[in-house]
Amino acid sequence: MNITELKKDDLMIQVQMDFTKEDYADKKKKLLNKFRREVDIKGFRKGMAPMSLVEKTHGQSALVESINELISESLDNYVKENNLTILGEPLPNEEVESKNDWAAGENFTFVFDMALAPNYELNLSAEDVIPYYTITATAKSKEEYKSNILKQYGKLENCETVKEEDFIVANFEQGETKVENTYVAMRTIKDEASKALFLGKKAGESFDLNVNEVFVNEADRAAMLKVKKEELASMDPMWKFTIVEVKNYVDAVPGQELYDMLFGKDAVKTEEEFDAKLAERMAAEYAEETDYRFILDAREYIINKANITLPEDFMKRWLFAANQGKFTMEQIEQEFPAFAKDFRWQTITQRIIKEQKLEIKKEDMLEQAKKLAKYQFASYGIPNVPEEYLVKHAESLIANENEGRRIFEKVEETKVLDYVRSVVTVEKKKISLDKFQKLQ
Repeated sequence: MNITELKKDDLMIQVQMDFTKEDYADKKKKLLNKFRREVDIKGFRKGMAPMSLVEKTHGQSALVESINELISESLDNYVKENNLTILGEPLPNEEVESKNDWAAGENFTFVFDMALAPNYELNLSAEDVIPYYTITATAKSKEEYKSNILKQYGKLENCETVKEEDFIVANFEQGETKVENTYVAMRTIKDEASKALFLGKKAGESFDLNVNEVFVNEADRAAMLKVKKEELASMDPMWKFTIVEVKNYVDAVPGQELYDMLFGKDAVKTEEEFDAKLAERMAAEYAEETDYRFILDAREYIINKANITLPEDFMKRWLFAANQGKFTMEQIEQEFPAFAKDFRWQTITQRIIKEQKLEIKKEDMLEQAKKLAKYQFASYGIPNVPEEYLVKHAESLIANENEGRRIFEKVEETKVLDYVRSVVTVEKKKISLDKFQKLQ
């Protein structure tokens, strides 16, 4: 066996591997003996077939398997002996490989490309300046925030006549067919003439309706009539429409019921305390947004400073091979810039973790999982979850393979960014919400 280095630069190395019969003979013989013991060959008891027949039926499979085993061992040894850190997996030169004669040949040659982990400088110090934005809350933004909260916790209430933003509970009738208690949202009706058919009507009123003209969106129409979308084409569009109820959406009203729902029983008792709590929540949400913005700015700054050069052509080939045809080369070309950026950041992240000996502890994972659990409960309208339930749900998130990995990666990034904050100059900048949103 002979391994020759064909070429090497800062990003790539190419090696040629030459194997003779002596290199793989023992491996092939062991494999053939294994086949002889395990396979059933007609006319012979198991394990008693002549080796010549086993060679005839399984010789090429044994040859390919033994060569592949040799290749794997040789590449691993070459990497270890030369103290190489490689990206992805070695990729074979298919043109060279295609010249091997597997049926009659005894000597085999392979060429592999290997990408080397890039060398780069990363000396962060107080001379590195990264902005951190602080959103200033104005009286207007506080009022808008409060208004949004009241809308979010509002409810539908019955009203007398149909107006432009109302909801109608209605029955559709067509001969013996009756569709009862279906919801119609007035805001989904765009045509003014169609909208006028409903405005001012009251519960109990009926009129004929061409559903194709009024409800142009087929998915909405099918949902209202409680049929499949494919059935619409064969249906008569004329229906008798009867209004059962008229409802409008009413914002929540500040009061003890709302205060308890949002902040827990008796935690807030007056509208002034309610406004103060909303201001705290608003500030916390702003902080989350500005923290996220800092993450983006810090990543961008550090990636640019490190200026990591990647063997892009190799990495595109590797992505195509590793995904086994799930993506075309055109798709990989299109998505590669985003992949390369994430890859560079992961490379930097792992280096900082290693050099600074940053440790991911169980309590770090649990704390991050609790934040995620709290957010999930809040999105379902459960803002105040007892600690024991929060911990239990957090632990289940960590136990989930995909969620657990995402939580681990988030904790890693947080640790890295905490380190970055401690060594660079964080330039605090006040900014209005409008300007911050434009920045985003």
